Amino acid sequence: METSTTTTQAASDRAYEHVKRAIIRGDLPGGAAISENALCQEIGVSRTPVHEAFLRLAAEDLLTLESRKGAVVRPMSPNEAADVLEMREAIEATAATRVVTDGRVADVTPGLQAVLAEQEQAVATGDVDRFIEADATFHGAVIGASRNAIAIRFAQTLRDRQNRLRHQLMRVQPSQLQASLDDHRALAAALEAGDATRYAEVLHAHVASHRGAL
Repeated sequence: METSTTTTQAASDRAYEHVKRAIIRGDLPGGAAISENALCQEIGVSRTPVHEAFLRLAAEDLLTLESRKGAVVRPMSPNEAADVLEMREAIEATAATRVVTDGRVADVTPGLQAVLAEQEQAVATGDVDRFIEADATFHGAVIGASRNAIAIRFAQTLRDRQNRLRHQLMRVQPSQLQASLDDHRALAAALEAGDATRYAEVLHAHVASHRGAL
């Protein structure tokens, strides 16, 4: 029984990660219906773990379970997008201030420079996925360096929605890659200079550009 339960859980986790990744990347856009049977055949699992995966995704507001259509990808509303960006800005600006006031700039600067180099290569090759992964790493590094456990936890709760927004933005407007890189350079420079006020100003403009594009 334990082995069967473990196997079912592993299959459910696989289905969950597969669908969640497709939603966040935009491969499954808002309003798209997902067939349980088709997904079972695609990833080679039975219906029970797929159904369990759908329930988890519905609890995270990524899917809506409808009696006639089955599982439908939940679109991200303009209000939800604005709310995510607003909270992300507030958390990161506060975290950057903590990094500066607590003297941890030197701890995070080398990592940010490495991320900038990664993003430069991604822009040069037009690798959107690589850029977005580095984007999340950049902002996450600043928040993590604050050592504010509550800020870190809040940022984690926004992570999936923020990454979904990143994919929507960068895939609709690939020109945003270079603009975003330029903003990241300015953010890194402000932090390295120990100027939390300047960091907050650049971050506000950075987030505002995302609001306009979305």
